[in-house]
Amino acid sequence: MIFPTKSLIPAVVALGFVMGLPALAAGPHAHDGPAATIQLQLNHGKKWPTDDALRRGMGEIRVAMAQSLTPIHDNAFTPAQYEALATRVQAQIDYVVGNCKLPEQADQQLHLVLEQIIDGAADMKTGAGRNQGAMKVVRALAQYGKYFDHAGWQPLEH
Repeated sequence: MIFPTKSLIPAVVALGFVMGLPALAAGPHAHDGPAATIQLQLNHGKKWPTDDALRRGMGEIRVAMAQSLTPIHDNAFTPAQYEALATRVQAQIDYVVGNCKLPEQADQQLHLVLEQIIDGAADMKTGAGRNQGAMKVVRALAQYGKYFDHAGWQPLEH
């Protein structure tokens, strides 16, 4: 992802929360119409490329979720733990947004996955639907593995 300056990263992330990441994907570099028309798909039958920053950030999100799934499923995860998990996930999203450099079309596809992760993290911070937010992140991680070339990626069992 290419952003003109590091000072714009917080604004871009905030804009993503307000408008959703597909809106960012349909920014100045998109020419195919509204972002709503962009759907997650393979790159001519192949997975999209990744870079080190993306693999690191997504790997860290996967680790955080894997460490939390058992207590979440056992209804033993506290609101404070959901908050901490959401913050941990968001920190990795911020890292990916600030450091990932993908070709334009791969970047647009990544935005669709990141939007689901951001939505899930936001749900984990609210009073209702914390569990559903966590499952939204788990489903997004499965989609990431299905559509992006990340050697050794394994979806989480839930």
